[in-house]
Amino acid sequence: MTTTLITGANKGLGYETARRLIEAGHTVYVGARNAERGRQAAERLGARFVQIDVTDDDSVAKAAAAIEADGGLDVLVNNAGVEERKPDAGIYTAAEVTGDLMYQTFNTNVFGVVRVLHHFVPLLRRSQAPVVVNVSSGLASLTTVTTPGTPVYDYPGVAYPASKAAVNMITVQFAKAFPEMRINAVEPGYTKTDLNHNTGIQTVEEGAEIIVRMAQVGPDGPTGGYFSAKGPLPW
Repeated sequence: MTTTLITGANKGLGYETARRLIEAGHTVYVGARNAERGRQAAERLGARFVQIDVTDDDSVAKAAAAIEADGGLDVLVNNAGVEERKPDAGIYTAAEVTGDLMYQTFNTNVFGVVRVLHHFVPLLRRSQAPVVVNVSSGLASLTTVTTPGTPVYDYPGVAYPASKAAVNMITVQFAKAFPEMRINAVEPGYTKTDLNHNTGIQTVEEGAEIIVRMAQVGPDGPTGGYFSAKGPLPW
């Protein structure tokens, strides 16, 4: 039996990923900051619930201890993330971004990933086939963002793409440090979720495809890579 933790799984891509992996036979922990919403989501899915706030080291440590006590972990999906937007759903441009805005974004998207990895890698290393999926973005690709005519070239924001580029580097470095694990970053695509005020253009079913696929990668599968549903992406 494969046991999987998905952070930020009470809605959106995390919820759909949980649903699909349960369907595939995984025992899934729905990780959520809000206990009531997390428990409700877990009940609907037939999953387990663990409270985890990735911005709080103590919360992450307690979640790791709870899952360890239950028997351990095989797959970790670092899905929890934020994209700071204006009240009208507009994006903070380079002329508007502040240090505080960058910190808020990085505290969840980058520091949160590191907090979770720090506490859960010891559990994962005990698994026979440990897997980590870091949910990144097409906006993390320096190649794509700097190429005129690509779908993300005209995105004006700074904080979110910078945070996801950092997630890509974290992915690469952790994959080198733990070669026995399969650790990859994925780009789900511009998916309609609360994160982007539902401005996305594809469904959560479409967005979750690559997350689900990489969560089930075998011991001989890729590691240290960056993938969309169509295949490897340029850094």
